[in-house]
Amino acid sequence: MSDESKTLTGTPPASGLPPDGAGAYPHPIIAREGWPFIAAAVAAAALVHWLAGPWWAALPWLVVLFNIQFFRDPPRAIPQEARAVLSPADGRIVAVERARDPYLERDALKMSVFMNVFNAHSNRSPVDGEVRDAWRHPGRFFNAALSKSSLENERTALWIRTAGGADVTCVQIAGLVARRILCYARAGQRLARGERYGFIRFGSRVDVYLPPESRPLASMGDKVYATESILAMLP
Repeated sequence: MSDESKTLTGTPPASGLPPDGAGAYPHPIIAREGWPFIAAAVAAAALVHWLAGPWWAALPWLVVLFNIQFFRDPPRAIPQEARAVLSPADGRIVAVERARDPYLERDALKMSVFMNVFNAHSNRSPVDGEVRDAWRHPGRFFNAALSKSSLENERTALWIRTAGGADVTCVQIAGLVARRILCYARAGQRLARGERYGFIRFGSRVDVYLPPESRPLASMGDKVYATESILAMLP
């Protein structure tokens, strides 16, 4: 690991939310990370509407609608195949390749999901397992669709080990617009597949590194949905 990386072990959640409630709260349809943004947008739109009338308030109300769609957080059906690796995010597959896992220093199957601003941005665990370690890396803010963002952008990584001993690395990556990664999982915590563990604001990417013998089921360009879509099968 790079000297610039910072372990998340034992540190409080960046959002100030309790770690046991941040990842598994009952879905309120609109993610709690968005409540302040939506409230501020509604207040601004209402003020413009009151002072200047509905025509001038049209754009502010569109901003309200954008925030509501961005921070939507719908519940998802969870596939129960024991070896299935579920998509950690909504978006489009931009990488399916053999690569080096820089966190566990191993050869791996790498699969990447790019989220644009119209995707839901809650991040969910791809497998059942224990978080063995977690790291945060400062970095740049290149377009998250580019391959170099995996190693150069600001990012947070989780090492999850399944009950069967498979190691899965799940990496949240900030993008050109996204400047805030929220990760609530900590070393020693157990995550259930589909459990909500984080959020990235305004466009980003999630990389998943799997054992090299894993069999990919999703292909380049596929549209995937967090938890409901199966990316690959573990060996």
